[in-house]
Amino acid sequence: MPVALLPDRALVTVTGPDAAALLQGVLTCNVETLQDSEARLGALLTPQGKILFDFLVSRVPDGFRFDVQADRAADLAKRLTLYRLRAQATIAADPTVAVAAAWDGAAPPAAEAVADARHPDLGARLYAEEGAFSADAAEADYHAHRIALGIPEGGRDYAFGDAFPHEALMDQLGGVDFRKGCYVGQEVVSRMQHRGTARTRILAATYPDGAPAPGTEIAAGGKALGTTGSVAGLRGLALVRIDRLGDALAAGETPLAGAHPVRLERPHYATFAMPEGAASAAG
Repeated sequence: MPVALLPDRALVTVTGPDAAALLQGVLTCNVETLQDSEARLGALLTPQGKILFDFLVSRVPDGFRFDVQADRAADLAKRLTLYRLRAQATIAADPTVAVAAAWDGAAPPAAEAVADARHPDLGARLYAEEGAFSADAAEADYHAHRIALGIPEGGRDYAFGDAFPHEALMDQLGGVDFRKGCYVGQEVVSRMQHRGTARTRILAATYPDGAPAPGTEIAAGGKALGTTGSVAGLRGLALVRIDRLGDALAAGETPLAGAHPVRLERPHYATFAMPEGAASAAG
C-alpha cells in the first residue's frame, strides 16, 4: 500500500478533564461523538463564520489531537489558549510525532492509524515517532490521490480567513455538525445551511490540454468565475461561483483557466445543486 510522509503537517494536543467541553464550544465538528478509530474534519472559525484553521481531529488518552498544517500549528495552539479561560485543559504543539497518510491497504504496524473520515477511499492518517517506518510514496502522490477524490485542503484550495465552511465543502465532508449547538461562527454557518445561500463551492477541475498554475483566474465570456487550486497532472480543484458557471454554460461559453479550457464538475460524493449543463465527477 502507498505510505507517504506529510512533512507539511504537525500535531497540536488538547488534554485534560475539560478538553471535550472546551472544544465542543468552539469547533465546527462534534468531538463528543468522535470514535477512537477516526480522524474527523473540523475547523475553527472567525465570529463571522470564515475558516481560520482546518484540521483532522482524533482522540488521544485524556484528550484530542489536531492534525494541522505545520506552519499553522503554533497559531492554532495560541488561538485555542485564548478560548480556554478557566477550563482545565493543556494545549501544546507536539513536535515529537510525524504525520503520514496511507491508502489502498493496511497501515504499517509501527504507526498508530486512524481512518480519515472525510472519504472512505482516502485511507488512514498515521502518527508515529520519526523513523518508525519507511515511506514508499511521495507527498505529491498523496495530494494526487486527494485531488482525484475531490477533497480540498485549506491553504491549497482556499484561503484561510476568506472562505466559509460550505465553500470548502465541509458540510459535505462531515466537518460541520449542524445539531450540536453553539460554537464560534455557528450562526452564520447555520444561516447558510438553512437558506441554501452558498453560491461558491470547490469543484473538481479537468484540464484537457494542460493545467495552469494554482491561483489562476477562471473566466467565461469575460466574467470571472473563480480560481484554480491544487493541481496534479490534468486534474485539479477550483473555487468557483456556481451561479456564474451556470450562466456561462447556459450561454454556451467555455470556462477558461488562463488560456486553458477547464471542465468543472461537482465532486462525486457531494449533494449540493449544480447548474443545468454541469456534471458530477465520477470520482
